[in-house]
Amino acid sequence: MGQLSLVVTCTDRKVGSPDAALCARNLPAGSVKQRSDNWQKRMQGATARGGSSLPVLADLYRGDHWTRSRRLVTAASAAGYQAQLWVASAGLGLQQVEPQTYRAPAYAATFSTRHADSVATSTAENAQWWGHLQAGTGQATLQELGRRGPVLMVLSEVYAGAMEEELLSLGKLGGESLLIGGVREIPGVHRVRSDAGLSRALGGTLTSLNVRMAASWLEHSMGSTLTAPATQKAWNEWAAATTKPVQFNREPMSDEDVIVFIKNETTKLPGISRTRLLRALRDSGRACEQSRFANLYKRTMGER
Repeated sequence: MGQLSLVVTCTDRKVGSPDAALCARNLPAGSVKQRSDNWQKRMQGATARGGSSLPVLADLYRGDHWTRSRRLVTAASAAGYQAQLWVASAGLGLQQVEPQTYRAPAYAATFSTRHADSVATSTAENAQWWGHLQAGTGQATLQELGRRGPVLMVLSEVYAGAMEEELLSLGKLGGESLLIGGVREIPGVHRVRSDAGLSRALGGTLTSLNVRMAASWLEHSMGSTLTAPATQKAWNEWAAATTKPVQFNREPMSDEDVIVFIKNETTKLPGISRTRLLRALRDSGRACEQSRFANLYKRTMGER
């Protein structure tokens, strides 16, 4: 076994709050390319001004997803690989995390179309944004990583949609590539769908489930290839015997408790979307019906 490229998505939890200029919501109206060019100039200016005082990427992000993402390097090493961790970001493109040399300021940009800091309004526009961003700031493409060796990707649906052109190009190489999560099957890429039924066995929050699945795949790794038949067989047998129907035994909340939760979380994470807020609430083991949460959110945030 040799080099393995690990590609994970970033997270909206960062070390500090971004300046207003580095929030996608504050970009002027225009085409996707115009907004992307504007964004890149803002990021480049902030990076130049911050210099060595800015955090390296490994220290920029926070949360369970990121903690587990960094631990994938250790899991890959245990499986016999020399791993390099890469992060796919709607604000930075595809950047190498390890070794720790790239620095960046806190920013707010996402492919989630309902978020206040969405970079686009549709999957097609997300793909355009990713293409422009990669051309201007990305350190590599998935296809380039594939030429270096095996690639293990942990991508959410929205990121897989934005990066689909690169995924298709990677699949055409005919090398070893594994996608945990994603949105659909990609020819030439072995995909393992996200399975919430494994959450009890793997532990942690649902936000880090795909990363934990990737670590478990590496633990089941057998043979000399990332997607060796023996590894697929071992994983499939384990997953089939382990997955269980998801049962949500959450604690009900009063309206007042939900409002306090919304105020606290939006203070800690400015710009967090209503969808992500509800997900965070449910991941914490508490319950609130979707339409009720939406009404309380609008009341709390002063929306009509």
